[in-house]
Amino acid sequence: MTLVFTLSAARSLADPTAAFADARRWSAHVGIVANDVGAVEQFLDRHDLENDYALRDWDKWGTLADIGESTDTPRHVFVGTGPADRRLADTVGWEFRAVREAAEKAEWALGEPEQADREADAGIVARLRRTVTDRSWWPF
Repeated sequence: MTLVFTLSAARSLADPTAAFADARRWSAHVGIVANDVGAVEQFLDRHDLENDYALRDWDKWGTLADIGESTDTPRHVFVGTGPADRRLADTVGWEFRAVREAAEKAEWALGEPEQADREADAGIVARLRRTVTDRSWWPF
């Protein structure tokens, strides 16, 4: 099986390192996708995880389609968090599992994302807003 998480699904795991180690026992390929490659790299580094495929500056759609074409496994499972992730899985021909369902079946605990993950989830608009409102860097 090829098992791919969205970044938000991986962040919702109480112990992503343990969940990935467990998933590697019964999956040929395990990884994380997101539209923000830098955020995925930071998450992987923070939790000492590795993707089984190269990260590219593509969106989730292109990355997931590429992984599906390049991995020769009988099942491709996409673990996500909502309807948009389900639509993505359906469009590229992957099975979809909500993170809560996957965690329950695999006996992985869910938890609160770390502060760094919550801040990264805030997105670019929130980061820009903080930058603009933090006037300490302004020269005047």
